[in-house]
Amino acid sequence: MDWGKVVFVFFNLMSLTSIAGYLYEQTAVMLFIAASVNIISTILKIGVKHTLAAEMLASSLVADLHLVPAFVYEQALNGGNVAIALAVGALVANIFSAALIIVEGAKSNDVEY
Repeated sequence: MDWGKVVFVFFNLMSLTSIAGYLYEQTAVMLFIAASVNIISTILKIGVKHTLAAEMLASSLVADLHLVPAFVYEQALNGGNVAIALAVGALVANIFSAALIIVEGAKSNDVEY
């Protein structure tokens, strides 16, 4: 088992589910957790050398650039629809990233056999 891949996929899924958690419980704490986990996921994607690594990193950066302003908006203006809309955008970017990880995993399994 490749533990590096386990950590990589764990943080990607954790960022996806923490955004969903924020959409369920719309508090600044949940949004901070979602943004923090997503930034960790982005940092882990920097050194990846897979076929779709650039696309995965780009989608993670998109999610970061949605979550950080959403958190600032949540803190400065006490929430609102803009923070939720930005979080939904980050959720879509993370779903895209998860789909890329699935495609990458399927491609790597084809090569190994």
